[in-house]
Amino acid sequence: MCGIWALFGIDVHSISKYDKTFSKIQHRGPDAWRLEYDLKVKNVCLGFHRLAIIDSLYGMQPMKLHKFPFVSMICNGEIFNWKQLGEKHGFNYETQCDVESVLQLYGSFGIEETLKQLDAEYAFCLIDSLKKKVFVARDPYGVRPLFYLASSNGILGISSEAKGLTCLIDELGLTEWEMKPFPPGHTAEYNILPGGKLELISLNRFFKIEEPILPPVPLEEGLTEKSVHANIRNLLTQAVEKRMMSNRRIGCLLSGGLDSSLIAAILVKLSKEKGLPYPIQTFSVGMADSPDILAARQVAKHIGSEHHEVLFTAEDVLSVLDKVIYTLETADITTIRASCGMYLVSRYISQNTDTVVLCSGEGADEVAQGYIYFRDAPTPDHAHNESLRLLGDIYMYDGLRADRTTAAHGLELRVPFLDLRFTQYFLSLPKAMRQPQNQIEKYLLRSAFDGTGLLPNEVLWRHKEAFSDGVTTIKKSLFNIIQEWIDPKYTDEDLKQAAVKYQHCPPNSKESLYYRDIFEKHYEGLSSKFMPYFWMPMWTQVKDPSARFIQHYAAK
Repeated sequence: MCGIWALFGIDVHSISKYDKTFSKIQHRGPDAWRLEYDLKVKNVCLGFHRLAIIDSLYGMQPMKLHKFPFVSMICNGEIFNWKQLGEKHGFNYETQCDVESVLQLYGSFGIEETLKQLDAEYAFCLIDSLKKKVFVARDPYGVRPLFYLASSNGILGISSEAKGLTCLIDELGLTEWEMKPFPPGHTAEYNILPGGKLELISLNRFFKIEEPILPPVPLEEGLTEKSVHANIRNLLTQAVEKRMMSNRRIGCLLSGGLDSSLIAAILVKLSKEKGLPYPIQTFSVGMADSPDILAARQVAKHIGSEHHEVLFTAEDVLSVLDKVIYTLETADITTIRASCGMYLVSRYISQNTDTVVLCSGEGADEVAQGYIYFRDAPTPDHAHNESLRLLGDIYMYDGLRADRTTAAHGLELRVPFLDLRFTQYFLSLPKAMRQPQNQIEKYLLRSAFDGTGLLPNEVLWRHKEAFSDGVTTIKKSLFNIIQEWIDPKYTDEDLKQAAVKYQHCPPNSKESLYYRDIFEKHYEGLSSKFMPYFWMPMWTQVKDPSARFIQHYAAK
């Protein structure tokens, strides 16, 4: 996890012009930073904030290679198959940094072939001064964030977070401009014009969720229960193993729900097999004796992790609420609620431990139909299409939450459930097989690990209504705390006028009005670019995103 930043087409040679924007993402890379102005390309400034995970000596960026001296790159990412790529193509790596493989692939095969071969999470910008080209790309699910600011006169800014670009709009006097997240699974090609400004040539989608992009790996054939379960276990285990690539200590967020419990259990098991020189630390967050805390404690004891419990009070939540909204760059209700606990636990990890790389269970609800409303899907086709929609938008909701709350404290989050091979296999299985069964979400995923001993069966089969999976229980507690604090700040008339004031995604409660007011303070007029809709469950009539309002939850 790092912070990348670039500005093209501005004739300024003073570092002070860049630093006030570039420095706003320094939390993403607390170990080192660099701003580079290279006259090989006129009026281009590249910036990099580094969190040193691999090759702390030679991994600084912008990166250049002796073999391809005209190509520069800034990249926030992890290339999990960099060693295999080196062996396959005979690359003579100059560093031991995984992202060098991107430069080697581009220099040898071009951008299209590069993107087809990466088993990775990334956002990068390549500058080819010989061909006068700039290429920008983002990983298939948008695990690594990226924003762009483009003006009608050829100025382009890119940044890992929007806060690294927003003040440039007024500072540069831009009148016709567009700013939004760079779309996952896409690559943009620009021509570098003589004055250093850019001309967009193409924005192409290189990844579609249902179309495999990587070469296949050996799997058990057929659709018998035995073979499907074995493939799910093996692919998820491989997904976790890839994400253990690190020179820094690895840990795991643990809510006590199915998703994070599986990842933590696999991680601990693999760490013992590999003989890591430290125990895996797991971290849970909640209010004292909340169901999440109790469930995580049970799982940690079973798997043998070094467990940490981070307890928060109402005052803790309210003291960071405004910071959380600024950090997230969204006004989405459920994203903000869920982020408060994650922000607090990330702060604890950064301040009290030497764990820097974290695994978590994000993505399982989208891939494996884990949200409680999947029980109401009219048909398997509807459920399947909802999974695809959720995965396509995860970078603006759960993926955003996971990245920003951890990156705000200099931590790197990795999400095995969004592994390309795992998701593509799971989504290729018959649609009816993947639906909830017996009113149990993620039935197929639970079944695959049933009887393995990896987790106690009571954890595997625990209903979401009884114990949260992810952050549901924390959100319920926060819901009450935050609402009681916000309600006196607004009148009913204020809420009525909010629909006039904010026509895109108008606030439907005093809580959401407060979130929007804080958002607009930092990102005025950008809500439609960053948040296309409020995250809400499908196939229900509820007006609040919390699962507590869905009939299944209420009935339980």
